Amino acid sequence: MTGCTLCDLPVDDGGVSAGDVDGTFCCRGCLDVYRTLGDVDPDQLREHRRSPPERDPPEGAETTHLSVEGMHCSTCELYLESTAGDQSGVHHAEASYATETVRVVYDPEVTNTDALADALSGMGYRARHRDEDGSEGPGAASRLLVGGIFGMMAMTWYALFLYPRYFGFDPIVELGTFDGAYLYGQLAIVTAIILLYTGRPVLRGAYVSLRTRRPNVDLLVAVAATAAYLYSTARLLAGGTDLYYDVTIVVVLAVTVGTHYESRIKHRTAGLLADLTELQVSEATRADGESVPVEAVEPGDRLVVDPGERIPVDGTVREGTAAVDEALVTGESLPRTRRPGDEVRGGTVVTDSPLVVEAGEGAESTLDRVVELLWDVQATRPGAQRLADRLAVVFVPLVLVLAAAVGAVLLLTGAPLQQALLSSLVVLIVSCPCALGLATPLAVASGLQSAADRGVVVTTPALFEDGDDIDTVVFDKTGTLTDGEMAVTEITPAAETDHTRETDSATTTPDAGDAGAAPAGEDDLLALAAAVERHSAHPIAEAVVAGADRRASGDNAGPSGAVTDGGGRTVDTSGGQVGPEAAGSDQNGAVTSFEQHTRGVAARVAGRRVVVGHPALVREEHTLGPVVEDAVERARERGDVPAVVGRAGRALGVVAVGDSPRSGWEAVVEQVGTGREVVVLTGDEGAAADRLRGHGGIDTVFDGVPPDAKAETVRRLTADGTVAMVGDGRNDAPALAAADVGIALESGTKLATDAADAVVLGDRIDRVPAVFAVANGTARRIRENLAWAFVYNGVAIPLALAQFINPLLAALAMASSSLLVVTNSARDPVPDEE
Repeated sequence: MTGCTLCDLPVDDGGVSAGDVDGTFCCRGCLDVYRTLGDVDPDQLREHRRSPPERDPPEGAETTHLSVEGMHCSTCELYLESTAGDQSGVHHAEASYATETVRVVYDPEVTNTDALADALSGMGYRARHRDEDGSEGPGAASRLLVGGIFGMMAMTWYALFLYPRYFGFDPIVELGTFDGAYLYGQLAIVTAIILLYTGRPVLRGAYVSLRTRRPNVDLLVAVAATAAYLYSTARLLAGGTDLYYDVTIVVVLAVTVGTHYESRIKHRTAGLLADLTELQVSEATRADGESVPVEAVEPGDRLVVDPGERIPVDGTVREGTAAVDEALVTGESLPRTRRPGDEVRGGTVVTDSPLVVEAGEGAESTLDRVVELLWDVQATRPGAQRLADRLAVVFVPLVLVLAAAVGAVLLLTGAPLQQALLSSLVVLIVSCPCALGLATPLAVASGLQSAADRGVVVTTPALFEDGDDIDTVVFDKTGTLTDGEMAVTEITPAAETDHTRETDSATTTPDAGDAGAAPAGEDDLLALAAAVERHSAHPIAEAVVAGADRRASGDNAGPSGAVTDGGGRTVDTSGGQVGPEAAGSDQNGAVTSFEQHTRGVAARVAGRRVVVGHPALVREEHTLGPVVEDAVERARERGDVPAVVGRAGRALGVVAVGDSPRSGWEAVVEQVGTGREVVVLTGDEGAAADRLRGHGGIDTVFDGVPPDAKAETVRRLTADGTVAMVGDGRNDAPALAAADVGIALESGTKLATDAADAVVLGDRIDRVPAVFAVANGTARRIRENLAWAFVYNGVAIPLALAQFINPLLAALAMASSSLLVVTNSARDPVPDEE
């Protein structure tokens, strides 16, 4: 069996093709995407994005996704990839700092997941399988707490005993020889605790940067903090009192505060993909009643799927007819009726009647493929590589070389060793690793707060790296531009002139005044339809019933000859055939003789046969007049489903059901589309997509696109620029993860919010523009902070090299620079006018 040229899904019966496009496709949606975007070489993707992982690992190889606690910076990715790659039997490894995930392709005959997890654990990392719960051990918060307590103790001693002397004043308390030695010894011990315990992630990050030969901010911070500590300790042992333990304390605590924000954000994604992974079917029921693990299902096995259950694997319906909710894997908002001979996909839900499904070739599930696709995209997604880390590759070695050079020059010119060491230390201190290290995390923290104030939760700081560079915004239709819930959109009673005076031979004698008459208005028509639909579990039936209940608003008055909730009906609420015990209640408006058809339902209401469903079903028994025909056509043009209500040989009207457009979606599209291209993806086809093509703010609409193709479409769009994806459904998650920036609505699935970089709260699509405003403002603030850090260093370092600055002034300059960064970051990144 061949695969789709775009998304690799299996292609049956020759697939879909066109003369102007090379390749075979699984659906018209994939064909349209390929025709529009063409083939894209992964090498054409922008440098800062990694190409997707290989979909076909070596023969016999298996893939596992390990969650790794303790990833501290982007260099951790390289370290873990190198460590995993050194293990026997490992073909390939890719790590993601943002999601704390490592994807490993390995030979199961040589190694296993437990061995891989053990190999990656150590040096402060703890690897585990993605299904295991994370450990609750000391983290950034406890390290920060310990550092803060000891730091306050040390700084209090400095304020009482050392700082006055540095400024030429008498100390508040005079210390004797023994007292001084005791106090300074305590300072050394307290500072060592802060450096080695609180600063452990920084020291480890420095080690990893050396191991991977990729200098980062951690290396500069570690060198400055350690050098200040070693110099102070050496001076203490030599009997000096010019101690710079405070420099070590300030550097370590300032950077730890900044990284603590990251730690909190990253731990929010610890349950990544848990919800959808739980939706994967673990057991299947064979036709003989035996329950077996889904892995034991063989092609050709017949499986029984009851209403409300998920179909375990892709296959073919052999017995039964049912409405199947395919929104999870296709994105289509309307359930599809599946009959014997129809193909069904694993992971979809049978809603109203049992089915017997024959397992297809490979006994695989579309849902399983979606889950693995999302894990692959997340695991290969680039980490939140800060601009500071990229610049540090050049800046850190430069500062270290300059510090060493100034010390060497002084020694060669005959200066004392103490002066040479002190001058080198001044260069390291004044280079302000704090300002450089805090430039991004503090700006990000401010952005997180600003986003929260505007009803947006940012789940990863990666949003602020790509947010202001977005060229294309992709919207999913169902559940994003529409409300995603089936509801009554229009009620059209038939005109009196549409009716003839025929009577249904199957009905009882009507009550006076009701013979052949249509319901008086919209409320009566909807209530009559709901009286029948109330016994069906179909999503369209549920929408009709919900609409009737809302209209009733406590008023139990229904159409003539029928009642709504609160009436005296005796019915079988299971939705099956109404039993004979209800037959005697016709005079009270009872619903009897309920029938389930493939295209609708029928029953007797107050003794009269009522049919509700597809126009073709109603047309078999009743006459549709011009008003009804027009209403049916109008509903289809909007992309809605028309349910015709027929009684006594006549169509009484039409109840249109569909997912309504969200209020204000046009304004949102226009706002985010300013200066950007807007693309809409949808699993729906026909009128539901055509009505979007006429909107001036939408540049391109791709319809009939399955989930695998949505992710592939987003990847191809990234070849031409930075792409943001806005969605909510489970089938959107791979596309959200594939985009540079993923934005999910809170009303959507947990999976979508796990895959997104930002979650819009309150089901408010009008808050989506705030995501872009906050991302732009925060990225601007990061650039401002970094610009200040480098301008400051460009001035301060030359002064230090010229020995115009002593350690005390260097510490003050460092603190002032850091304070400026903190103050700038504290400002709201979004100006009022935005």
